[in-house]
Amino acid sequence: MKTDQTPFRKPGRPLSFDREAVLEKAMLVFWSSGYETTSVADLTAAMGVTAPSLYAAFGSKQRLFLEAMRRYVGDPALLEQRMMQAPTAKDAVEEMLSKAAVLYTGASTPPGCLLASAAATGSEDAAEVRAAIAAERRAVREIILRRISADTDRGLPIPRLAPGVLADLVVAVLQGMSVLARDGGDRTALLAVAEAALQCWETCDGRRQGPSSGG
Repeated sequence: MKTDQTPFRKPGRPLSFDREAVLEKAMLVFWSSGYETTSVADLTAAMGVTAPSLYAAFGSKQRLFLEAMRRYVGDPALLEQRMMQAPTAKDAVEEMLSKAAVLYTGASTPPGCLLASAAATGSEDAAEVRAAIAAERRAVREIILRRISADTDRGLPIPRLAPGVLADLVVAVLQGMSVLARDGGDRTALLAVAEAALQCWETCDGRRQGPSSGG
């Protein structure tokens, strides 16, 4: 394990800073620089705390990242609730992609998606982090699948493409939009990509007519 992840925790020592505020700052550092290329020195400088205080509050760099990641992704239950409230699965995905385009091009945050940026490198030390990021993406995919299934339950028209393909498409587009934003793509460009991806719902609407139309 890297030395900058080794905890120097002093049990019982009270925190002298706002934990949520410094966690927000750590999230922005990871978002900008990724997980492995961000050092503890980078984090303490941005957070305004000492290394011992960082370890006392979060235990390790890895645990700090995982908390920052959860702060970034938010509550999956709330995401699913919002998607289920949309009139159709297409409407829900359209809102998701549009919000991603805005988030990835925010004026006060780093470009792109924290999840895509954080796992740009792949050493053995970061295996657990990559697994956690992959789990978050799978969770989003499952929410999309359940929203598509809800259209079926409600008797709404559904695309001929297989639900799994559509869910994979959305996840892939989200990650691709992040790359475009990191490369300097503006919000207009990202929204255009989102609109193009949504053509799957425009061109493939209609009920399945047997296995051959299941994609």
